[in-house]
Amino acid sequence: MIKNLFITIMASFISLVMASAAFAGGHINWSEVETKAKEEGEVFWFNWYLEEPLQNFAKRFEDEYGIKVTVPAGENQTNLDKVVAEKDRAKGDVDVLSIGFNRVPDLAMDDLFIKLADSLPADENRTPEMAGIDGLGYAYAFWGNQSGIAYDPEFVAEADLPQTPAEFQAFWNNNPGKFGFNFENGGSGPSFFLNVIKNLTDVDFDNGESTDSKIAQVMPSFEYFNNGAENYIITGGNADSIQRISDRELWMAPAWEDHLAGLMNRGEVRKGIAYYIPEMGMYGGGNGIVIPKNAPNPNAALFFANWLLSAETQTAFNTEFGTAPMHKLADDSNALVPNSQRAFRTNWAAQPFRGEVEEMFVENVILER
Repeated sequence: MIKNLFITIMASFISLVMASAAFAGGHINWSEVETKAKEEGEVFWFNWYLEEPLQNFAKRFEDEYGIKVTVPAGENQTNLDKVVAEKDRAKGDVDVLSIGFNRVPDLAMDDLFIKLADSLPADENRTPEMAGIDGLGYAYAFWGNQSGIAYDPEFVAEADLPQTPAEFQAFWNNNPGKFGFNFENGGSGPSFFLNVIKNLTDVDFDNGESTDSKIAQVMPSFEYFNNGAENYIITGGNADSIQRISDRELWMAPAWEDHLAGLMNRGEVRKGIAYYIPEMGMYGGGNGIVIPKNAPNPNAALFFANWLLSAETQTAFNTEFGTAPMHKLADDSNALVPNSQRAFRTNWAAQPFRGEVEEMFVENVILER
C-alpha cells in the first residue's frame, strides 16, 4: 500500500517537473503542448471582472478545442493572494491569472510565474508592456482599457465636446445638472479629476514621491472644482454614470471604453451613447495574463493563453467588449474611438502621491459641496 502510494506521488511529481521543464527551455514542441492540453481537458482562468460574460466568451475555445474553461468568481486581490499563498504547493488551483499591468512591479514575477516569452510560440505582435510597465516576459497584455468621456449625441454635438479643463468647467456651468463624475466605485471619475489637476498644475504625477512642494502645487486646483460645484453631479460609480446618461438625466460623464461598449452590446444601457478621449488626456492601461509555475493544467493553461493573445481573439474582444486590441494584427474597427484619439492616453499617476491627492480631493471638494 505504502509502495503504491509512493509510486503515485512520484509519478505526479515527475509529471509536474516535466511540464515545468517544457516551459523553461524555450524550445517548445507546440504540437505536443496541444496534445497534452487536450488530455488535461480543462483550464481554470481566474479573472476578477465580467466573469459570466467571459465564461460565455470562452465557449468559443471550448467548442474549437474541447478544453473546458472555468472562470471562478473572485476579487482581484483575493485571486492574487491565492496564487501567492499556494506558491509552495506542488500543484495550485490557478491555471491562468489576470492581473492589472500596474501590479507587475510589486510582484516577484520570476518566483511565481512561468516566463511566457520562452514558452509561447514566437509572435512579435503581442503586447509585452503597457503604460510604461514591462511585463518582463512573464506577462502579456490581453485586455486594453481606456478612460474617457461618454456623452449623449442627442444633446451634445461632436464639435462642441470639451477638450480642456476650462472647457469642461464652462460646460457644467452652462448646462447645470448635465455633467457628472464619480470619485469612488471605479476609476473613470478619478481619471478625470486627476488629469484636470495635472493640466492645471503641471505637477509630476509620474513620480510617486509626495513632498510638501508638490502638495502645495496641488492645493489651488481644488478651487477649479468648487467653482460651480452646484452645477455638476457626483455619481455613485462607473455604472451609475453610464446609466444616468442612458436615462437622459446626464449628457456627459467619464466612463471606461470597454465598460460602456460591453453594456451597450449586452443591451443593458441605451444604444447610441458616444465616447471620446479629450485632448487634455485621460488614463489608459489594461490587464495581462500570467501562468503560475504550479498551474494544475500547465499545457492547457499555455494553450489557452496563446488563444487569448491571438489576433483573432483580440479582434473578438474588441467587437464584443470594446477593448483596445493587444495584438498589432487585430482589427479594432469596432472600437468606440478612432486610433487618432489614443494619442491622448496618459499613464496612471504613481503611488503613493496619487492616493494622497485623491484623499485631498475628497476633503477639499467632495466634503465641501
